[in-house]
Amino acid sequence: MHFETRCVHVGVAKDDSFNSVITPIYPSSTFYWDDLNTTKGFDYTRSGNPTRRALEENLAALEGGTDCRATCTGMAAITATMHLFRPGDHIICGHDIYGGTYRLFDPVFSQMGISFSFVRMGDLDAVRKAVRPETKCIWIETPSNPLLNLVDIAGLTKIAKEAGVITIADNTFMSPYFQRPMDLGVDIVIHSVTKYLNGHSDVVGGAVITRDKDHAEKISYISNALGLGCSPFDAWLVLRGVKTLGPRMEAHQRGAMAVAKFLASHPRVERTYYPGLPDHPQHELAKRQMSGFGGMLAFDLKGGRAAAEKFMMSLKLFSMAESLGGVESLVSYPDTMSHASISESARRAAGISANTLRVSVGIEHPDDLIADFKQALEK
Repeated sequence: MHFETRCVHVGVAKDDSFNSVITPIYPSSTFYWDDLNTTKGFDYTRSGNPTRRALEENLAALEGGTDCRATCTGMAAITATMHLFRPGDHIICGHDIYGGTYRLFDPVFSQMGISFSFVRMGDLDAVRKAVRPETKCIWIETPSNPLLNLVDIAGLTKIAKEAGVITIADNTFMSPYFQRPMDLGVDIVIHSVTKYLNGHSDVVGGAVITRDKDHAEKISYISNALGLGCSPFDAWLVLRGVKTLGPRMEAHQRGAMAVAKFLASHPRVERTYYPGLPDHPQHELAKRQMSGFGGMLAFDLKGGRAAAEKFMMSLKLFSMAESLGGVESLVSYPDTMSHASISESARRAAGISANTLRVSVGIEHPDDLIADFKQALEK
């Protein structure tokens, strides 16, 4: 099946009693046994649930994995993968990753004996030099949050294989519609399904997609042991949302491209960050490893924090809010929102300034979004 068809049909045919065309919600916390050794496949919802399993089948199919575990948040998905490692292990990751991921790595897991090297992963030589005997993983986030820096996924997986370590990729920004890390050699893919996969800003959740049987079994055990699984209702909401992933991503991209071109030519904007613009430093890489450029962008507005706040407070269609990937357009200020948990020096080193704004372009008409930005910039 083509991608859009898999979005609609995988994980659906679960109702033999009434032939429902959508996946039912199974809110039951427990399931009765036929005898002391036999169940219908589920015994307790923390361990597994038919609605959640349907979502897991769907997401595994979309990413090209063999299995998936749906979690209660995106951070829970990352937490599950971190439990694959032990004290003394070392992980290489980007210097400009999402603030919540940075906060989990340092200080939470670093206090548990796992060490992290935050490097400029666009430089493959820097990644090679960061590999140690105790290195166990290369953590990939591309495009990065919020500045849309890209890294060469195939190049990183080659380094990882040479070093005998695994790769884990956060594919939240692109969704499997525009980017398929497993096709480029990645071992595990994680998502905050809160974002594009659900797409309607009405649920939080995560997912860990695996292609190796050993990883799948370990993640399943960890998710059950830590109680990380998402609720049946949340799983059903994401299944509802993912049906329209394909057409939504096209609409997000259409709007993002139009807004990015507008910002790139505006005199009050210092710089626009969007992989779809020809002057983006990794534009050619984007065309090689992605099938589209996505709905996220960022820009530096002249005038610092005061100008940024006035701009955001003047918007009418864009909401000033965290998160991304919903049908409505959002604008956020990384310095005090998504990346506030990172020190100011680390934010500046990553290129996030007091002028930086992050934009999640929804599915509204691009002309209306540009008009809203135009009137706010004039103020």
